[in-house]
Amino acid sequence: MTPLSLPRLKLPLGVQNLREIREGGHYYVDKSGMAVDLVEAGKYYFLSRPRRFGKSLLVDTLKELFEGNQALFTGLAAESRWDWSKPHPVIRISFSSGSGPQGRLLAQRIRENLRVNRVALGLPLPAGLPEEDLAGNFADLIRQAHQSRGERAVVLVDEYDKPMLDHLTDPAVAQTQRDMLSELYGTLKDCDEHLRFVFLTGVSKFSKVSLFSGLNNLTDITLDARWSALCGYTDEDIDTVFAPELPGLDRDEIRRWYNGYNWLGTGVYNPYDVLNLFQKRVFGAYWFETGTPSFLVRLLAERKVFLPRLQALHTSLALLSSFDVDRITPEALLFQAGYLTIHDVRQPVLGKWMYTLGYPNREVEASLNEVLLPEYGVPGDAEAQERLTLILQRGVLDELETLIRSLFASIPADWYRSNPLAGFEGHYASVFYSHFAALGLDVRVEDATSHGRIDMAVLYAGRVFLFEFKVVDRQATGAALQQIKARGYADKYRARGEPIHLVGIEFGRVERNVVGFEVETVAAA
Repeated sequence: MTPLSLPRLKLPLGVQNLREIREGGHYYVDKSGMAVDLVEAGKYYFLSRPRRFGKSLLVDTLKELFEGNQALFTGLAAESRWDWSKPHPVIRISFSSGSGPQGRLLAQRIRENLRVNRVALGLPLPAGLPEEDLAGNFADLIRQAHQSRGERAVVLVDEYDKPMLDHLTDPAVAQTQRDMLSELYGTLKDCDEHLRFVFLTGVSKFSKVSLFSGLNNLTDITLDARWSALCGYTDEDIDTVFAPELPGLDRDEIRRWYNGYNWLGTGVYNPYDVLNLFQKRVFGAYWFETGTPSFLVRLLAERKVFLPRLQALHTSLALLSSFDVDRITPEALLFQAGYLTIHDVRQPVLGKWMYTLGYPNREVEASLNEVLLPEYGVPGDAEAQERLTLILQRGVLDELETLIRSLFASIPADWYRSNPLAGFEGHYASVFYSHFAALGLDVRVEDATSHGRIDMAVLYAGRVFLFEFKVVDRQATGAALQQIKARGYADKYRARGEPIHLVGIEFGRVERNVVGFEVETVAAA
């Protein structure tokens, strides 16, 4: 039976339980072999991945392995590689429900997690320990689990960081949550003799100093190439497991929209996006629309982030890892939350690695720029976006000048008086770039040529548009278009055989709008 003739199965959209997937006739991307590899390679692990990437299903897969539920793995990679004769007691903790208003419910959530695990393992309440001693009760649970079953315990923690992430806008509350969780997780090291395996996962990668100071034997596999595809779907998965869903959909568009996440190894698709596409048969920003934090959008505006720079952001491992409630860098937040991914890594100096980050795919670039435009003073205008698309299709660039002038004129004067981005020179280029990127167009920023870097290139509808931006005090100088021509920026694109439009734009600091707009079209080669 060829892949294309395979029957269509149920889509496991929102299903994070291995038993339900395997017994309910759902598609399943087999990660069990990698799970066995992980267990064989070490004991204490930490993994950070963006939301809705299959972390909870991975945790559940590990649970079923250690509990020895062999029937669920029939025909899977783990079936012949796992010792099913030695089931281990599993303690599974999840903070998916958060910690309530102002974090007041975190202690209650922890106690409830411990109680549920005691009941599941058939263990009695600890004698002589007050319920307020959360770390002590956790340690007692681990010891009792080992002693009652004769095999060391397994601890799996899902969404370990949610109580802190829920309160990032209130650092005092977030720090209280962090300190309480740090004490809880620190218990694990003291219980080493009773533990077979420990796995913690969440969205963010809080610094070890702040959160895992008592658990310094934790191995962080977030940026380990061997485990890059531990969560998410690979290209091969899409072409084989989901082959029955592909007819009628543009395979290249699936890649452009949803592929591209990379943690130094095999690239992956976001599962939530792919499953929604197969269900609805329409391309959409499914993952993005499930919860982009307003906190992130405000942070980018407050830090005056130059939006075109997000296409190729250079940073160090230290900055990617320096995440804490009182020290949040935009680079770390964007990367860990899944809005940027690794495009390249190099070692310019011995012992120092430099990472190039960028958008993983069209969904994220278009959606993030769309929600950022209001922070840069531009009100949402679907009609203007449609006009821009039509202008580019027709190549009528005098209409583009009118549209761009109208775009900047729509920014209220009050916005300039009260916004931290006012006076920020990159504001003009950021607004211009985001307006194009929000349409999901092929936009290339700082596009390298043999003569320099083009500020912005747009490839659309059989045409090439090359933009150069200048900020001037009052009067246009013509320098923007002159630079495009003098440096031969068009040469890179002549082989495409498409019309090339050279567009020089000058923004006036006083006018806060376009003061110079020059166009020249180069015929196709």
